[in-house]
Amino acid sequence: MKKLTLLLAVLLFAGVAETNAQSVKFGHINTQEVIVLTADYDSARVRINAYSKDLQEEMETMYTEYTNKVNTFQQKQATWTEAIRAAKETELQELQQRLAQFQQTAEQDIAQFQQNQMLPIFEKAKAAVEKIAKEKNLLFVFELSANPVAYFNEQQSVNLLPLVKAELGVPAEKVAPTIIQ
Repeated sequence: MKKLTLLLAVLLFAGVAETNAQSVKFGHINTQEVIVLTADYDSARVRINAYSKDLQEEMETMYTEYTNKVNTFQQKQATWTEAIRAAKETELQELQQRLAQFQQTAEQDIAQFQQNQMLPIFEKAKAAVEKIAKEKNLLFVFELSANPVAYFNEQQSVNLLPLVKAELGVPAEKVAPTIIQ
């Protein structure tokens, strides 16, 4: 009797598992591809480039000042007294340190600014993927940009790219630029 009960339980479980396996649906998307197609991404890139350009211009101004002072130092050091030469060397060292500090801070500021600009776009794309996945009753959605899967059957996996593009207002014919490596 125990064997019969066990056999029935196994058969019942196998039948349920087979039914569930047939209804399980998967999806896939390259979120990076859809993000670069959005108008929000284009606007963010413009703001990031402008921010970077401002910092780059300030860096160039500081570097020009440093270069001019180095040239002046090299041309006039022979005529200066020891006290003036020492003061000018200290000034050059301090300017060089400020230049290096500014460069480091600028790189951090640009990275933070970029993150602040891109985060809402990533969140919007993620929300669109989640919405469509729920609508399509998908069990899993595989992200193909960050960690590509070794294999997936495209006929049995829903490509969410066209649906997410539509959800985010990206024209269907718009495609991401091809990157040649």
